Amino acid sequence: MKTTFEWDDSKNADNQKKHGVSFNEAQSAFFDPKRIVAEDLAHSTSEKRYYCFGKVENGILTVRFTYRNNIIRIIGAGYWRKGKKIYEEKNKIYK
Repeated sequence: MKTTFEWDDSKNADNQKKHGVSFNEAQSAFFDPKRIVAEDLAHSTSEKRYYCFGKVENGILTVRFTYRNNIIRIIGAGYWRKGKKIYEEKNKIYK
């Protein structure tokens, strides 16, 4: 089964300016076999939202997303310490 992604181009541009990560790059986090997916309880209102914590070339990336019509819609992405900590704890990575 092919994984399909979508996003709002203006949010993508804003995210690149604010966090230095494109949504095209953010897709890579979903292909980490050790990725962690968790529900975003703080921002879930009219639709369920989630976090994907996945290892990519530049580190551990946190991606906020939702599902719409079997498509992953990326909402935001960045290299955030909290996401890295969750990924490392769940995958038992110690430094």
